[in-house]
Amino acid sequence: MTTAVTHRGSRLYVKKFGGTSLGSLERIEIVAEQLAEAYHLGELQVIVCSAMAGETNRLYALAQQLDENASARELDMLASTGEQVSIALLAIALQKRGISARSLLASQLPIRTSASHGAAEITQIETSYLLQLLQEGIVPIIAGFQGINANGDITTLGRGGSDTTAVAIAAALHAEECQIFTDVDGVFTTDPAIEPSARRLDAISFTEMLALARNGAKVLHPDSVATAQRCCVPLRVLSSFNPGRGTLIVDNLPRSSGITGIAVAHNQALLTKAVTVGNGDFNQQMRQLLQHCGVAFESNDTVSDSWFVVGQQHITQVVTAMERQPDSIPVNCQSSLTRLSLVGAIVSSFTSISNELHLMLDGEGIDVKLSSWSATTLSVWVDEANADKAVRVLHHAFGLNKAQ
Repeated sequence: MTTAVTHRGSRLYVKKFGGTSLGSLERIEIVAEQLAEAYHLGELQVIVCSAMAGETNRLYALAQQLDENASARELDMLASTGEQVSIALLAIALQKRGISARSLLASQLPIRTSASHGAAEITQIETSYLLQLLQEGIVPIIAGFQGINANGDITTLGRGGSDTTAVAIAAALHAEECQIFTDVDGVFTTDPAIEPSARRLDAISFTEMLALARNGAKVLHPDSVATAQRCCVPLRVLSSFNPGRGTLIVDNLPRSSGITGIAVAHNQALLTKAVTVGNGDFNQQMRQLLQHCGVAFESNDTVSDSWFVVGQQHITQVVTAMERQPDSIPVNCQSSLTRLSLVGAIVSSFTSISNELHLMLDGEGIDVKLSSWSATTLSVWVDEANADKAVRVLHHAFGLNKAQ
């Protein structure tokens, strides 16, 4: 069992910096200055880095130019190099400030994962080397997004995987907090780029944060939130651009009594049966086809209703697969939709929330194409052209612009 490290009476924080925070040498210098200040205040720090902004996309694009069917193993080998650059540069910037720092690949700890390339899961983190470095006053700077499988091959955790790396390390070290530094000041009631009156939340529960993340909020990867909740790791979202306390994500919060936030997911497509056929036949055909295509989907297959939602980018692939079927699947497709998801205490007052939502959108001439709900989420799909207006209407209707 790992024991939390103590050194100079300090608390231990795992800090993850995303690509925008490390997007240039100037940004790396700023982050290094922030870390140096915390170091001199006595904090123990383990740093996790993403690749510099745009670097992972650039590397994948290079592979695609050579071979659109490049092997997953070689893609992992290629993509993992982005983080190697950022950790080394940040270590150099800290060393320039007189602070002992050491850049580390995941294989040097090691961080062990499942065998799956491109979507590996962390199975074990060995902490003895990290503990040794911390006791010696050395700041470890670890490559996120990657690990090593049983064959010794480099694996990656999927896009956004550096968040999960940081949470898993924080859990292994029993850190005080896992702090995710990004280009926003915390978690907001909705996307401030859509609704300028969106408020930063001081705190939010894991359950509600997970619902926001799974329904389109980009501030945290859903896997990292789920890992933090499972391992009881307090999460905090902070800005590396502006000082502040950010948003704390924990479990022991009073239960909310209304809507906490609105998540937005663009580029959705709705597939429904085009003619009267047995729901069972349609659902089974569609489910099998989408699974065969490897396309993620949401669905509902009640006696009275049957639909599937997929990312709009998959429509061409899905339609092509349908055309190749020996028996055609009668489908209507509505594309260019956006999902708006109200997250909060839905189940306790579903009827009133649903009625108010539809009343407000109807009053603005915004047609709801589809809706679904769970204990914490009420989602509606609207035309992309009306999405921003709908967000603003609902944000004000449910009082999310007002200080709590």
